[in-house]
Parts: sequence; C-alpha cells; structure tokens
Amino acid sequence: MEASKETHSPSETAHQVAAIDDPELTSHRGTKRGIKSRHAQMLALGGTIGTGLFVGTGQALAIAGPACLFAAYLVICFLVYGIITAITEVGAYLPAPGMSVAYYGNRIVSPSLGFALGWMYWYTWGVSVAYEITTAAVVINYWPNTIPVAAWITIMLVVIVALNSFPVKIYGESEFWFASIKVFTIIGLLILSVVLFFGGGPNHTRLGFWYWQDPGATKEYLVDGAGGRFCAFLFTLIYSCFSFNFSPELVLISAGEMQSPRKNLPKAAIHFIWRMIIFYALGALAIGVICRSDEPALTNGGEGVASSPWVIAIENAGIHGLDSLINAVVITSAWSSGNSILYMSSRSLYSLAVAGNAPQIFARCNKYGVPLYAVIASSLLSLFAYLNIDTSGGIVFNWFVSFINTAAFISWACCCLIYFRFKKACAAQGIAKTELPYTSILQPWIAWVSMMAFSLFGLLNGFSVFFPGHFTASGFLTAYIGIPAFLLLYFGHRLFAKDNIWLRAPGSVDLKTGLADVLADEETDATISPATGSSNDNSYTWFKKKVYTIWGWE
Repeated sequence: MEASKETHSPSETAHQVAAIDDPELTSHRGTKRGIKSRHAQMLALGGTIGTGLFVGTGQALAIAGPACLFAAYLVICFLVYGIITAITEVGAYLPAPGMSVAYYGNRIVSPSLGFALGWMYWYTWGVSVAYEITTAAVVINYWPNTIPVAAWITIMLVVIVALNSFPVKIYGESEFWFASIKVFTIIGLLILSVVLFFGGGPNHTRLGFWYWQDPGATKEYLVDGAGGRFCAFLFTLIYSCFSFNFSPELVLISAGEMQSPRKNLPKAAIHFIWRMIIFYALGALAIGVICRSDEPALTNGGEGVASSPWVIAIENAGIHGLDSLINAVVITSAWSSGNSILYMSSRSLYSLAVAGNAPQIFARCNKYGVPLYAVIASSLLSLFAYLNIDTSGGIVFNWFVSFINTAAFISWACCCLIYFRFKKACAAQGIAKTELPYTSILQPWIAWVSMMAFSLFGLLNGFSVFFPGHFTASGFLTAYIGIPAFLLLYFGHRLFAKDNIWLRAPGSVDLKTGLADVLADEETDATISPATGSSNDNSYTWFKKKVYTIWGWE
C-alpha cells in the first residue's frame, strides 16, 4: 500500500510556505545554518544539564547508596552511547532543515510514527520549560528575598523567549556560555572531590572510600536483602535517566541549523560521548565519595541547593561560601536548560509543519531563519509555570508534568527503531557503509541493547507502586499515563490517515531528496573556509589548537 500523498522535502515545503504574502516572513528559504561546531558540541552536553546532576542525584544516593549510583550512571552512559551513535549515523548521512527524530520517523519508518513523536516532543519540551523555570525560581529562595516567585518566573521566561527569537547564531552563542558555566563548575567540583578524597579540605579529614564502608556501598529499597539491593539499583537506573533526558535529540535537532553538518554532527557526538562519561559517571562517583548516603539533608534539606550532595559535602568539610556559588550555578543551569528545551520544542513544531503534520504557519521563518510562530506557540506551554504559585495550581501542574515521565524512554526506543529501518533501507538501495559520513564500531549491536533496555525501563518506570502497601492511583498514573498518550497519538493518526502506509518498505524509503543540496553546501563550505595551519605557527599557537581540538572548540 502506498501513501496517499507525495512526501516533500523540507526545502520544498519551506518554498511553498514562503508563498504566503508576508514580506517579513517570506524573504527566506527555511531555517539558516548558524550553529557552529563549538556551539553544537557544548549544547550537546551542557544544554540539557538542569538541576538533576547538582541536586537530584542526592535522592538516588539516599535510596541506593554510592556503589549503585556510580554503577547506574556507568550503565546509562553506555546505553545513551548506543542512542547518540545511532541517530548520528542517520542524521550525518542526510542532514536536512527541520531535522529531528520525528522527521526521520516520518521519512524512514511511517507518517504515523513521525506524527506521534513530533507532537509528544512538542508537548514534553514545552511543559519541561515551565518545570525548569519553576525550579530556578524556587531555588532563588535559598537566598532570603521578598520578590514574588511569579516575578522571577516572568523575568526568566521573557529572557528565554527573547533568546529563542533572535537569529540562531545568537542563541547558539548565549547557550554556549550558559553551558560552559555548568561544565566548568562540574570540573571544579570534580577537582574539589579529589582534594577532599586525599584530606585537603579545611578539616583535613581524608575521606577516601570511607563512606562506602560506613554507612555502606549499597542500601536496600522496598524489601530486605539482595532483593532490596536489586530494587535500589533498578530505581537508580531509571531515576538517573532523567539526568540524560533528550541530550541525543538536542544534538540531532541542532544539526538542522549547523554549519557543515555531515562533518560537525559526528564531531559533536564524539565530544558528547567522552564528556558524558567524565561529567556524569565521574560526577556520580565523586558524589558517593564525598557525601554520606544517610545524610538527613539529602531528603529534607529544604529549598535551593541545601539538599545537594555537593553542598552537603562542602559544608561538612568546613568550606564556606561555595554553597551560594553552587546555588547561582543551579539557577543558571535551570535557566539554560529551559532555553535549550524551548529551542527543541519550537524546532519540533517547525519539523512537524515541514512534514505536513502541523499547520503550515509554523514552518514560516523570518528573514533571519527563525520559525517565529513556532517559538511563540511553544512558549505558550511554559505559562504553566504560573500554576505553581499556589498549592492547588501546583497539583494541576504536576499532572501536566506526569505525561512526560516516560517520554525519554519512548523517544530512545524509537531512535533505535529508526536506525534499524535506516540500515535496512541502505542495504536495499545499495548504499555501502563507506558512503556514510559516520559509523560506530559497536553498532548495530549496542542499539539493540539500548532499545531493549529503555523499553524495559519505560515499563518499569513505576515499579515501586506494585509492591504491597505502595500502590496509589496517582502514583500509577503519574508513572505510566505517558505510554497510552503516545499510543493514542499514533493510532489516532492511523485512524484519520487510513491511506498512509503502516511501514515504509526499505526500497521505497527516500534517501536521496535533499542529499545533492547538502553535498553542494559541503563543497562550498570547504572552498570558502580559510586554510588552517601555518609554518609560522609558534608553540603557543600549536598548543592552543590542540586544547581547542580536545575540548571541541575548533
């Protein structure tokens, strides 16, 4: 069965949209590639780091212990590696304006999958902006002040929307420095952890791995014995995923406006992988070394960073003043994360419109290549943040947030599905592995592991409610309502688009449209790029270039 309507490339759709008579919004041909390599590489890691790594890890440490926390982060780093390498292989071969996981789901798998993923992303990221803004506004209360929370929410929201309304190169530059603050703070905390490990703090207490002995490396959760330790590890596995939420998707979406994406997307992915291991996995290890898992403040520390394991460890070591610095970083982290998430939400809506799954007005860009209507529509969801001003509104807001709890697991499982269908299409159409700009030595095996793992995590997201005495209707719905919501989108589209195919045959998948334009752009970029390297470079310049290459700033 064939689709009832012809599939248009993003550039073709953008040209059609430009026919609408609006001089400010028609002097363009879609979004513009204004994101540089260094922007993309810093966005990939720092863009989605919110409060989880600084504060949220404390809950996992308190429930599972340091060994489970470290092991869980190592496992998730491995599984996310499978996701980022899979979608990079797809996106690097055929980068396109408006590219996203939903875009490739529509182009490679089926229109219904693209529709369901696109609208899930738009809602999930739109509501997540409200969540991050609310978190930042509440964290400010760590410092005594009389300014209403609503005022802080308004200030942050205005700045975030303004940054997303500017040309993408301005957004990329602002987010680069926002993310740099978070990354350098984590590096500083890791160095501090090493100092405390060897007893270099003001109290000269040599911590070593003492907290792995007392109160212990692992803890029990829900039941006693080995079963309880396994439940604690499983909880930490699932909980730690939220620190990585949608980082791979941000890499792919930013490639739609990235300069030389076939070269820079793989570069961004590679830098993301090693930074992920250093900052997330080593960060989890450091937390377990410097903070006791039975610290009462981990679960009842109050507002701001009082419940952060980093702050608790710093205060126990007798270091003063750093808690306010970390609180400031957490605020900028939440603010920056909201900035990146609104970017993803608006580009998701733009991608939906490009694919014909949303009103075409959202595919219209201004002369700077910004899909302004998509930005405005996406920012409306962030107004949910005002529900948190009072208690009753906060309850309603939590219900809106509950829809997004399983979104990352669904997304990552679909990333693997898209990758498998892409590989089948390449095989059917005679596209050799050597023709792909990027491949991973562990693929496709790690993608199978990641797909099965994240599918299982989605089903086990609320496993604790099934234990005797722990079941509540609200807890069950909060953990699982996102799954039927996604299925409703998918089968709802199938119902109203009966003539569309269920699954594209490998030989009919469009792997050609837009490829010639991409290759032509690559050749142009290579021609106009200035030659690098000079016989007159001194040792300082050589060293500087090497540092920039390692860090990903070249």
